[in-house]
Amino acid sequence: MSPARLAAASLLAFFGALILVPPAPVEALRETLFDAYQRAFPRERKSAPATIVEIDERTLAERGQWPWPRTQMAELVTRVAAARPAAIGLDMLLSEADRFSPHALAALMPDLPESAARQMRALTSNDARLAAALRNSKAVVAIAGLEAPDPRRPAAPVAAPVRWASGEPAELRRFAGWLGSLDELDRAAAGRGLISSDATGRIVRRVPLLADVAGTVAPALTLEMWRVATGASAFSVKPLRNGLLEVAVGEIRIPAQGNGSIWLHYGRHDAGRFVSAADVFAGKVDPELFKSKLVLIGVTGLGLLDYQATPLGERLAGVELHAQLIEQVFDGAFLVRPAWTPWVEAAMLLAAVLLLMWIVPTRRVTVSTLALAGVLVALLAAGAGAFLAQGVLLDIAWPGLGVLFAFAVLLAATLSEADRQRRALREQAARSAGELAAAYRIQMGLLPDLAAVTRALPSLQLAALLEPARTVGGDFFDCLQLDSHRVFFVVGDVSGKGMGAAVFMALCKATIKASVARGGELGGAMTRAGAEISRENPEQLFVTAFAGVLDLRTGMLECCNAGHEPPYLLTAEGALERLPNAGGPPLCTLDQFEYSTAYRELRPGDCLCVLSDGITEAMNERHALYGSHQLELALKFLPRGAAPSEMVGKVREDVRRFVGKAIASDDITLLALRWSGPSAAGEPDLDESADVDLDAAVPGLLDPVVRRH
Repeated sequence: MSPARLAAASLLAFFGALILVPPAPVEALRETLFDAYQRAFPRERKSAPATIVEIDERTLAERGQWPWPRTQMAELVTRVAAARPAAIGLDMLLSEADRFSPHALAALMPDLPESAARQMRALTSNDARLAAALRNSKAVVAIAGLEAPDPRRPAAPVAAPVRWASGEPAELRRFAGWLGSLDELDRAAAGRGLISSDATGRIVRRVPLLADVAGTVAPALTLEMWRVATGASAFSVKPLRNGLLEVAVGEIRIPAQGNGSIWLHYGRHDAGRFVSAADVFAGKVDPELFKSKLVLIGVTGLGLLDYQATPLGERLAGVELHAQLIEQVFDGAFLVRPAWTPWVEAAMLLAAVLLLMWIVPTRRVTVSTLALAGVLVALLAAGAGAFLAQGVLLDIAWPGLGVLFAFAVLLAATLSEADRQRRALREQAARSAGELAAAYRIQMGLLPDLAAVTRALPSLQLAALLEPARTVGGDFFDCLQLDSHRVFFVVGDVSGKGMGAAVFMALCKATIKASVARGGELGGAMTRAGAEISRENPEQLFVTAFAGVLDLRTGMLECCNAGHEPPYLLTAEGALERLPNAGGPPLCTLDQFEYSTAYRELRPGDCLCVLSDGITEAMNERHALYGSHQLELALKFLPRGAAPSEMVGKVREDVRRFVGKAIASDDITLLALRWSGPSAAGEPDLDESADVDLDAAVPGLLDPVVRRH
């Protein structure tokens, strides 16, 4: 499989996992898409099975501020009940005793004569009057689910029984506690229903049709109103094969999600659903608006206290949400998300990506783009069609995103591959000695200006040699002033030769340099560099490197050897020794290897010689190796106090004499560094933008032409 198709397959697996096991961001985008369905195709109000009696601002102006005396609520319920509705639902919680009851008023008036106080205490309470009105009106009171238990109500609420067809209850939305109306009102009601919702992102999309409230299965307010209206004694629940629940009350069948919730299918706000309570009190309402209907009584005149955001971008009174749920049940306009929908979405993603994997790498960009547009249109049509035809909420957002990402990867990889092939053809046709010489100059231009370093740091002398086995190679060296008294240097050898090794060399050189510049111990810097180079290493190359940081004030050398030739130290007294091979394997060979740091204190006049294996492994015409012994002899015969440039020149001449006319087998790199002792003042900063002049750094060592054996 090509890298493009492999990357597309990886994206396919990733997005497929997101669809089947969605985290919160996936659910958020999915619900936003479902909101878009509802905005594009809002539910039409075909029937009017519910009427809302709203306690609006006009009613409050006429009857006084809320909460009212329960006698006014009793009058309102009685007037509505007189029109013989199928059921009445109170979308409010009456949890506290009426403070306007006669006995409560008597307690608030200490100067009231005792005889009058006794008479007031003997009167029927306002709560009892409302209870009597509820008892005669097929009324359903509200309860609200709480996330924590309410100590005032340790027992579970009373609810109509639920018969499970499977014999085993489903995992319903659970509320640990609940809040309801006064016990006197609760006992007088024909039923009690849940008014809590599952609002995500402040938008009400689903409501619990059935929920576990303190261990009891409680129905939604609207569902309980249906039960009271039909005279049913219980609800029946049957699990469906598609992962949904069928909730039945009388002849009504309602599909709910597996957790007992139901998606609200919204229509636009309609003033025709509402009747002002002021008109009910005044007797101005046609009784036909209530007769045989489900009547909801709720408060709408308290600003935004009970207003909820909907997917249509409207803010509706909470009581209108109940009315819309009644309408969608009556019209059978349900929204469902069966258990098979994620698998269908994953299958659509799979089919679309496979189609693009076949088209994009083999067709023109125009054809590929048209194919993408066709796939996206097909996904959009599938989502809209499922919503309109069956009320199925099909998520096309994540399959669409997966298709777009896969197309981008396939197209980028295809164009990249085509571009690579064109470049290869151009390079093959245009390769010549002049271009290779330019490549050599570019590689040499990446090396530091050692003459500038020497001028900037009087206590340090530097000289270097780099000769590629081919026109360009994989060896490199670098030098960087970290601050006024510390200098970093490195010599590296990339596996391989030629242009590929040179490109990888540039990456390694820049990465190591950048990692060291970040600070910290040298071993840690090499560990970071190795990890970074591994991420940018499609050809699985590796690189050996010896890196060091010299403190010009003290002569302390901090070094790390990543599988490189151990350097030689020529002391001021003329002794020659080889530094221990401390550090670790070459970079990019072992994942997450932690490189160590070694320390060596230099004395004034000591000279360090760092080399690549191209010197010790240089072969003559008889295939004999130059070897470490030959190199050590050349270094030992240097005069005491020899300058680094003299050391480099001596080694180069000795290697050339040994190799003779044999073709060079490897790149040759040598860096010599002498520390003269601590300077009197801080070293000035090195200008890394200076032009490279290796002949100035090592007089007479490098000719202006390509040098090779």
